Amino acid sequence: MNTSPFANKLELARGTLEFPVYLPDATFGVVRTVDSNDLASAGIQAVVMNTFHLMQRPGSSTIQSLGGLHRMAAWDRPIITDSGGFQAYSLIRQNPRFGKMDEKGITFQPEASERKYQLSPEKCIQLQVAYGSDVVICLDDCTHVDASEAEQRKSVERTISWARRCKAEFNRLLQQKKLEEDERPRIFGVIQGGGIPALRRQCAEALLEIGFDGFGFGGWPLDASSNLLTDILAYTRSLVPPQFPMHALGVGHPYNVLACWELGYGIFDSAMPTRDARHGRLYSFTYPAGVDGGLTGEWLRYLYINDERHIRSNQPLSMYCDCPVCRNYSAGYLHHLFKMNDSLFLRLATIHNLSFMAQLTQRIQQRAL
Repeated sequence: MNTSPFANKLELARGTLEFPVYLPDATFGVVRTVDSNDLASAGIQAVVMNTFHLMQRPGSSTIQSLGGLHRMAAWDRPIITDSGGFQAYSLIRQNPRFGKMDEKGITFQPEASERKYQLSPEKCIQLQVAYGSDVVICLDDCTHVDASEAEQRKSVERTISWARRCKAEFNRLLQQKKLEEDERPRIFGVIQGGGIPALRRQCAEALLEIGFDGFGFGGWPLDASSNLLTDILAYTRSLVPPQFPMHALGVGHPYNVLACWELGYGIFDSAMPTRDARHGRLYSFTYPAGVDGGLTGEWLRYLYINDERHIRSNQPLSMYCDCPVCRNYSAGYLHHLFKMNDSLFLRLATIHNLSFMAQLTQRIQQRAL
């Protein structure tokens, strides 16, 4: 029996997410190189897509014409849509010529684009609901953890203001559509504040007062040396009552997933596992599940498929993996595909790393029992 005080599931119209859950990034409506059947065979419960990118490609009118995100991608399990606050930060704060952020929202024009886009808190919610998302995320003003206190304070104030407008628009749309409780999407607020505890508290308390179904950790979760910001992640989780699920936005390194789960986070997403797969860095457990889920010591091993020692290997990528790839193909064959630059390598490697992440969440669940 799970004795954790934190939420261990999220019930949605298209299924219940059992925590911990890892969501691959299907940013533009696709997890690169694989289809919905591949995702299901890898044990993926849900995916995360991105409003900021989807409104550009394929475009909101196209998504509507194709029947919404689920029908477009032939995916009948839950979809979480990120608002795009982080992407706006990446685009505008680092390249001011691409747009601006103010109280009204975000105005941006990506490089090589002839069109200027506007994303207000209201439009952000309208798009996500129209897309058919199962969890919509409020537009937030993202900052770097090392930004000045004045910048962090401005971010918190704007995030709270936008969250209030997002929730009001969300409620308006629910009333308009007359959705029952078990049919409606869930809505998450994002807690900003950088590395300043007082600002994290201010943001969390304001969002709790507005009222959301869950919350996300806002801002980049790593320091300049790519170390997990454990202290501020733990503090932010402590500000939210344990019955509310929390999404560790952007956290996807296997070790960091385990660390954040132990802090009380249940939902994780990152492009890292699929990106690593495409570049030939494949994940493997060093122990069978066994006691403690096989998650003690150095339980993660990287297999670099380009290594010549795999040329004649008739062994699977991992002896502790029962994914479709390890059941059917050898490391030697994947090495051959990689050297041939064949697209089948990209698909098989991605399925394997996704299966590893799904198995990791299962091992964590086993350890929690």
